[in-house]
Amino acid sequence: MIVDLPDTTVSKISRALVNVREEGGAVALGRVLTLIILTREGAVEEVIEAANDASREHPMRVIVLMLPDGDDSESRLDAQIRVGGDAGASEVVTLRALGDAGRSNLESLVTGLLLPDAPVVVWWPNRTPDHISKTSIGRIAQRRITDAATKSNPSAWVADLGEQYAPGDTDLAWTRLTRWREQLAAILDQPPYEPVVGVRVRGASDSPSTALLAAWLRLALDVPVDWAYLDPEEWPHGIKSVALVRPSGEVLLERPTPGVAILTQPGQPTHDLAFPRRTLRECLAEELRRLDPDVLYGRVITEGWQLLDPPATKGTQA
Repeated sequence: MIVDLPDTTVSKISRALVNVREEGGAVALGRVLTLIILTREGAVEEVIEAANDASREHPMRVIVLMLPDGDDSESRLDAQIRVGGDAGASEVVTLRALGDAGRSNLESLVTGLLLPDAPVVVWWPNRTPDHISKTSIGRIAQRRITDAATKSNPSAWVADLGEQYAPGDTDLAWTRLTRWREQLAAILDQPPYEPVVGVRVRGASDSPSTALLAAWLRLALDVPVDWAYLDPEEWPHGIKSVALVRPSGEVLLERPTPGVAILTQPGQPTHDLAFPRRTLRECLAEELRRLDPDVLYGRVITEGWQLLDPPATKGTQA
């Protein structure tokens, strides 16, 4: 069910939500959180689809706030409510703030629509302000999610994460590393239990996850990490390879093609592993599983990043 509310107010939207629940049988009981999405026009359906998919694991109310660029029109708030099959296991409220309505305190647009006594998570899928924890929306949230991969200069964005970090912040570039971190941790939990004396990390030039993986390994293993971005013609997207150097030889986890990784270890047969790139829905759902600060992420972008040497020259081979 979709209900359009042109030229409306927050109180009218709140009443309409109650009416929709009463008429359609939808209930707010069981909603575990409120997810606020601040996005640009033109990217709304993609983020709503990801939120709807994630809501099947985390039933929630989704508030999508669209702020048009360079808008000088009359102050107005347009809204739309989606429930049932159009909203997955969530309630979706989209808000399009025009004129002064989109330039005033954004917190006032969403406060009356928050679920009572439920955590608040804010997600900036594309445009992101500086110091998100200090924004009016960021201050009311337990968790704040950004995505370095959507920035024009992902490397510079990652380098600044530590300077702006506050407990509760996270970035989807870190979430995309989960499969890599799990596999590398599993390798170190198996014989021969030798120390790692060096690490090499290689990835695409547009991959902020490459830098975060290098910082995590530097922090976790306390050994030098040689990392570099590859030429786009050699490797277009994401992480290419990680090598763990041990006294008995080198353990190499490398993707020859996107979606597949090959694990090579001294004295053992090679293993082919399914290593697809994680979808936006998977990353968002993972971040919504925890509503407490991600302490490890905070340490990686502050302590780990400070310990990490600058990347080697682009195009260096793994």
